[in-house]
Amino acid sequence: MGLVVAGGTGTLALLVTGCSVGGAGRLASGGSDTTVTITPATGTAQVKPDGTVEVKTDGGKLQNVTVQGAGATITGKYGDGHKTWRSTRTLTPGTSYTVTAQASGGGKTRTATSSFTTLKPSETLSIVDVTPNLTGEKVGVGMPIFVRFNRPVTDKAAVERTLHVTPDKPVEGAWRWVGSDQVIYRTKTYWQPHQTVRFQADLAGVNAGGGVYGAKDARANLTIGASQITTGDIGDHHMTVTRDGKKLRTIPFSAGNGQTREFTTTSGVHLLMEKGNPVTMTSPGRKEGDAGYYKTVVNYAVRFSNSGEYVHSAPWSLGSQGSANVSHGCLNVSPANAKWFYDIMQRGDVIKLTGSDREVEWDNGWSVFQLPFDKWREGSALR
Repeated sequence: MGLVVAGGTGTLALLVTGCSVGGAGRLASGGSDTTVTITPATGTAQVKPDGTVEVKTDGGKLQNVTVQGAGATITGKYGDGHKTWRSTRTLTPGTSYTVTAQASGGGKTRTATSSFTTLKPSETLSIVDVTPNLTGEKVGVGMPIFVRFNRPVTDKAAVERTLHVTPDKPVEGAWRWVGSDQVIYRTKTYWQPHQTVRFQADLAGVNAGGGVYGAKDARANLTIGASQITTGDIGDHHMTVTRDGKKLRTIPFSAGNGQTREFTTTSGVHLLMEKGNPVTMTSPGRKEGDAGYYKTVVNYAVRFSNSGEYVHSAPWSLGSQGSANVSHGCLNVSPANAKWFYDIMQRGDVIKLTGSDREVEWDNGWSVFQLPFDKWREGSALR
């Protein structure tokens, strides 16, 4: 018996000889021929990365098909009773690939190959940052996933289809584009605590529009820690911190004095963003010599908005903490409480404040839960 492997256009690419040869280069087996065609044909160059690898057999069955090359792992699916195989994802640009196909016919198995190279585009799209991405970091149950690209994305829908978020404990979520080069994922409700969330971008070879192709895949794992949620009433001057539903501590504070909008602490659902010790704080929109200008160094500062709001140590306002709002917008707490809060905080922890007439904007810092989920997912390119 024998097996003929043809590359792409039907030209003979590989001949595996057997007992006898039929006519016109076809190998006979028990009165029937078995032909395998691999596309792209061997020797093909400049294959588009978003093209398809296809293997077909006529008269036999495909037993195993692999595509080897640097970069993304190429997967595929069999069809028509294992007479066909098609790749199910895109190829890495500028890469050499070898397709190896095993087919059976007449009681024997033969192996055939085809080697080709993909197009190397002049411009590629890459992910330059995934946040959170700190090794060993545990994040809070509100933590979004921020993905930033190296260039503006033309075909956002094609790129978004490559982005996958898989938590150990499933919860609904959606992407929202916040610019031409950044997209954010948030959940409808918070993550369940104590789990791993896997982010995967099958970006290599995706046609991102304008002749730009995805350069390579990206992966990241998030470790969701305890559910640490802080609730506070600005008018009552106290906040309560819980962990996994159990109260840890109630902390008196002094919030913004409300004399101006910038000195009013925002109400709403915030997320803890970062911390620093010390942090130098200056008055927004003012320079030295202006009325109301200040420059203050504070310890154990935990940020919860982009408009300069922190929980921080304020030993100068101990007499007002728990009874009056005298700050420039931050939550002033005692040195001991500030250090305790600083030490336990996780990026993405929830801090929900009520009691002021200034509502935090959903895009002020990481306050993504301020936007109703139905509105949030309207920012997806797949809607």
